[in-house]
Amino acid sequence: MTWTSANRGPTLMLTGRRVLLRPLAVSDFEAWREVRTRSQDWLLKWEPRQLPGQPDATEDRRVFAARCGARERERQLGSGFGFGIFIGRERSRFAGEINLSSVQRGPYQNAYVGYWIDEAVAGNAYVPEAFVVLCKYAFDDLGLHRLQASIIPRNAPSHRVAAKLGLRDEGTALRYLEINGRWEDHVRYAITSEDWDEKRESYLRDWISDSAEA
Repeated sequence: MTWTSANRGPTLMLTGRRVLLRPLAVSDFEAWREVRTRSQDWLLKWEPRQLPGQPDATEDRRVFAARCGARERERQLGSGFGFGIFIGRERSRFAGEINLSSVQRGPYQNAYVGYWIDEAVAGNAYVPEAFVVLCKYAFDDLGLHRLQASIIPRNAPSHRVAAKLGLRDEGTALRYLEINGRWEDHVRYAITSEDWDEKRESYLRDWISDSAEA
């Protein structure tokens, strides 16, 4: 984990072997819009449908700016941590997002992980790498005990992420979330801090250690 000071202020930056995770800024709008627009058929079928009359962030820079501001407020409150996934030689090519949401403290110490990736770079294991980078931050820095990810049964690419990481399948929740206008079952995967401690060395070796401290 590193902090850098740029024009937009202090920015949390997390690095893996090939990926950089950092909060999105208004300056990312054009790259974000291009990927979301080009990959909409690949992405929208797995996402909640936009409400009627709700402004579209891909069409309005101001809406995207408000979205970035909301994510920043969540980070300040400790209730959520959203990151863009950046790849390439300079780790400057925007490729997707991974988010730690609904962070709950007290006796639960739980959060949910959601992610999406540009269709053009899918299949290159960027998402499992980003997931491990996020786990390191969640368990080692935030002190959380449990992370969960919920995946529609027929979403094969997302299930491959869970399989590559050896996440625990905790069963299927029926009609769990309304996705694209339909109540969908979701397979619930989890990893706890005990699992992280057990697998930490191999995770860092396989996904992080070439470019970040272990």
